Amino acid sequence: MRIGVLASNPDLYSNQRIMEAGAERGHRMTFLNIRQCYMKLDSAEPEVHYRDGRILNSLDAVIPRIRPSQTFYGCALTRHFESMGVYALNGAQSISQSRDKLYSLQLLQEGGLNIPISGFANSPSDTNELIDMVGGAPLIVKLLEGTQGRGVVLAETRKAAESVINAFKSLKANLLVQEFIREAQGKDLRLFVVDGKVIAAIQREAAPGEFRANIHQGGTASVVKVLPEERRLAIKAAKVLGLKVAGVDIIRSKKGPLLLEVNSSPGLEGIESATRKDVAGSMILSIEKALKWKPAIVGTSDSA
Repeated sequence: MRIGVLASNPDLYSNQRIMEAGAERGHRMTFLNIRQCYMKLDSAEPEVHYRDGRILNSLDAVIPRIRPSQTFYGCALTRHFESMGVYALNGAQSISQSRDKLYSLQLLQEGGLNIPISGFANSPSDTNELIDMVGGAPLIVKLLEGTQGRGVVLAETRKAAESVINAFKSLKANLLVQEFIREAQGKDLRLFVVDGKVIAAIQREAAPGEFRANIHQGGTASVVKVLPEERRLAIKAAKVLGLKVAGVDIIRSKKGPLLLEVNSSPGLEGIESATRKDVAGSMILSIEKALKWKPAIVGTSDSA
């Protein structure tokens, strides 16, 4: 098959691994820089063009690996490929709604999944109400546009919470206020879901003096045995958001497992390094199953 990886950085570990995994299984892999793709909208002959003059109409599938800053264009491009009959490992609609932290929490809540108590408001006068809504300080303040732990602040006192919330609001930034789960002790779980199955899981632990367990913030990863209820939670979260591939972040609390976030372009380096599992290969296998692809039998000849 011809498979395109829609991303930004060809040197990123995750993108390299996906390219390698596809090539190892006999597919023609192409790295496509999202910014260098151009769309032709035409009911008769819709096309995607690339910077070198290629017309990308012969792809069988695409694997979107869209960074947050490129969500709008990346989803538009993925949607265009889908409209042309190209299979997308994660569809544009699923990516878009998973990227919207508020909307995704609303969908997960609607699906009956346990999430941390969260508050959202638009008016500067709502600060105290927001703080009380989530049980007071300490609490977490999250920028809706943040990723990889950036734009996430722990406010340990009410005064600090008021200052952080009002500072973000003065910048007209959209933010969530969320209860702080003290008993988690700076740890969370990342469960990697492919086709409705948890194929790998790690525990991420924050660096000393840090509360964010993200690997990009200095956190460390280790293999962890997940509980059945955590596995079910991750699988259902991916299903609710319509993601065939998802990195589901879960935190252990006194109330049981809580969903923190669902990532539509989860990184592979931390989880592959810790578990020694071929996560990239599982992603390629998912495409093969969806398109009912079977490898050619070695040794046969084509007389045509």
